[in-house]
Amino acid sequence: MLSRDDVFGELGIGPVWRLRETPASRLTPGASPLSTWDTLADAVAHCTACKLSATRTQGVLGVGDRNADWLIVGEAPGVEEDAQGEPFVGPAGKLLDAMLASIGLARGDNVYLTNVLKSHPPGNRDPEPDEVAACRPYLLAQIELIQPKLILALGRLAAQSLLDTDDAIGSLRGRVHTFQGVPLMATYHPAYLLRKPTEKARAWEDLCLARRTYSSLTPNP
Repeated sequence: MLSRDDVFGELGIGPVWRLRETPASRLTPGASPLSTWDTLADAVAHCTACKLSATRTQGVLGVGDRNADWLIVGEAPGVEEDAQGEPFVGPAGKLLDAMLASIGLARGDNVYLTNVLKSHPPGNRDPEPDEVAACRPYLLAQIELIQPKLILALGRLAAQSLLDTDDAIGSLRGRVHTFQGVPLMATYHPAYLLRKPTEKARAWEDLCLARRTYSSLTPNP
């Protein structure tokens, strides 16, 4: 019997978190139909690449400054995000806004928010491998279009996807990683912090690390 990785190999997609295995041509403007914001938004809005297209209300591309230095990547749209078409709304979004404000940032001001998945998984369940694989080109296109100076991954799925690892979020946070040469930090998702507020102190440490890292990259942050 073929293993899961063998099946992925036969399909030519690889494990869904292996974003770095995507051909570089995918990330080159002009080499992909996703090389402009208009084509990317249209592709997400009409995507039928996985079964979530049958249950979602709408695709949720992202929101914010499309020339932002800071790219915030979460996991997947929730019920409210699916209804409003914007990531990080509701209680988790309010907490994220407070987290950003604590380091001098604000939604839409040099900040862009998105998720690994662009469609809401029913019941807020964990995304399935084929769903993450279907959305992979959209996230990569966003990174290429934005050209961020720093990426902040919120939650296990976002961190594992971008860092090509199965490691737990607890072992990934607290240090500087890179994604295609861009500094990347991982921390807990705001929804998790609402469930486990004792971890907010560690999230604060991660935010401070991200701010220090960004300050070291820019003379006037």
